[in-house]
Amino acid sequence: MSKNYSMPDYGTYRLNVKECLLYTAEGVLLITAIGYFFYRSWIACLCLMPLLLLFIKEKKKNLAGKRRQELGMEFKDMILAVSANQKAGYSIENAFRESYRDMELLYGAEAVICPEMRCIIAGLDNNVTLEKLIYNLGLRSNLPDIMQFADIFLIAKQNGGNMTDILAKTAAVIEQKAETDKEIQVMISARKMEQKIMNMVPFLIIFYVSSTSKGFFDVLYHNLIGIIIMTVCLGFYMAAYLLSRRIVEIEV
Repeated sequence: MSKNYSMPDYGTYRLNVKECLLYTAEGVLLITAIGYFFYRSWIACLCLMPLLLLFIKEKKKNLAGKRRQELGMEFKDMILAVSANQKAGYSIENAFRESYRDMELLYGAEAVICPEMRCIIAGLDNNVTLEKLIYNLGLRSNLPDIMQFADIFLIAKQNGGNMTDILAKTAAVIEQKAETDKEIQVMISARKMEQKIMNMVPFLIIFYVSSTSKGFFDVLYHNLIGIIIMTVCLGFYMAAYLLSRRIVEIEV
């Protein structure tokens, strides 16, 4: 049963070596760009390097959110497969076993849901109750839909509820929310692209003016007043970036 509890907590994300190197390099390049465009100083770049920790933390948060989104979508399809298998005459435990094949064909063995289903099957083979395995997944998923399903499944299993109806209704609710989320993402996709472009505009303006008007910004560099002004500008830029992120992040 130890395998079950060694499964990931979807509220957090651990970078592998390749991701760690990639995002560290990306963060260093970004901080170097900020240090150059706002201060024209390598010393400033070194002073800003602690921001790399915040950059990595934000990346991990984004990757965790993406993984939770994938888990939610795949969990919905898993419930549909389990419901179909149960209607075909399988017991609820065997319906979960059979649905693994469907998920492997649909998403591949390395999809987020497949290790979870292998863990559930291994737990069932070791005489761990299905409701306990589902509840453990709900706790780790950090997703309200899966946690609510785990609670309902636990109560229904202990009190002899109609599992076929519960699975069908749960799948219908999750599918409806998934479709709503997909529609929202399509509607705001253009705004997300605009946000990314606008985040680059200050750097492009500074680069363009510096290239076409040599020395125009020299008064803002390597002096106390210029450093203060550029720091204030950087603060406004960061605030605008965070605000734009919050505007386009809509959760159903």
